[in-house]
Amino acid sequence: MEKLAHVVAFLLLASLFQPLTARNLEIDVFQLDVAQSGCPGVTKNQWPELLGVPANFAKQTIQKENPKITDVPYVLNGSPVTLDFRCDRVRLFVNVLDIVVQTPRVT
Repeated sequence: MEKLAHVVAFLLLASLFQPLTARNLEIDVFQLDVAQSGCPGVTKNQWPELLGVPANFAKQTIQKENPKITDVPYVLNGSPVTLDFRCDRVRLFVNVLDIVVQTPRVT
């Protein structure tokens, strides 16, 4: 039982440091420019300032700044997602503590 407690403690500590390392390791493999993508009314396409904040706060901020964004799902970092592009969606990639670990952007 003590071993399990150590594993859980390690995972929690690792997830706390993940936002710090995600800033340095984030690579934009495929990024669409919202202005060129044909998303009418979408005024902002990414929120780098929300990296490392709680997911609920990030979702509220995104929807407040851009009411056209209606779909803001939480996705556990590393989970597979579809590659389709939607003007009304911003995926929030989070760790096990619901902290945003990738820059939120219109996807």
